Amino acid sequence: MSATTNTAAKDVLSKVPAVTLSFWIIKILATTLGETGGDALSMSMNLGYLVSTGIFAGIFLIAVLTQIAAKKFHPFLYWTTIIATTTVGTTLADFVDRSLGIGYAGGTAILIVLLLASLFIWYRTLGSIAVSTVKSPKAEMFYWVTIMFSQTLGTALGDWTADTAGLGYTGGAIVFGTMLVAVAVAYYQTNISQTLLFWAAFILTRPLGAVVGDFLDKPIAKGGLNLSRYTASAVLLVLIIAGIFIFSQKPAKKGH
Repeated sequence: MSATTNTAAKDVLSKVPAVTLSFWIIKILATTLGETGGDALSMSMNLGYLVSTGIFAGIFLIAVLTQIAAKKFHPFLYWTTIIATTTVGTTLADFVDRSLGIGYAGGTAILIVLLLASLFIWYRTLGSIAVSTVKSPKAEMFYWVTIMFSQTLGTALGDWTADTAGLGYTGGAIVFGTMLVAVAVAYYQTNISQTLLFWAAFILTRPLGAVVGDFLDKPIAKGGLNLSRYTASAVLLVLIIAGIFIFSQKPAKKGH
């Protein structure tokens, strides 16, 4: 088998999508859906944060196990798993921050440590945290655990910025949007590790989605639009499905 054939075979085994502009668009829509969907179950349905976290955690576990068992990249399965991580991240962060009384700052600090620890252990174990290396069950486990922590952190960080820091939902969206633009500029204009910049952008999209989601469904008196969480979630889901159909979804072939 030639070197070219070997490379092609490895590319086919990649289980995550290539990182393109459409990837980031769908990712932001998914994180926003995570906020509205999580709030719909825990608040609108009055199930509470703990019960909602249990439900979403079950969905997340099923989705991750199915993703790992898959032999190749499946766009709908991948994005279903992403949505599962962001919904459970929303209710879990709310449970830790509010029900346990740790607060946004405390929850954010704990989750930052867990996220950095996950990335460090992943790197020390497999030698790379680039998305192109997510081809084995072990790499996928590290990938999804890291994403789980990043999604939960994003909720806590978004709430802390909008509420505790007093920036509001619009202010929070501007802050995180600006930071994402800065990461994009660094990607094209500097020699900073593309893998590092990928994870920085991946993490930042979650608090952006959190504050945008809150802006959509929170009361007008609190700076939101007071839209129905069910309606907002349904519209976001339709946009995500449309994005998957419209934009080409191919497995990653090079490091990010």
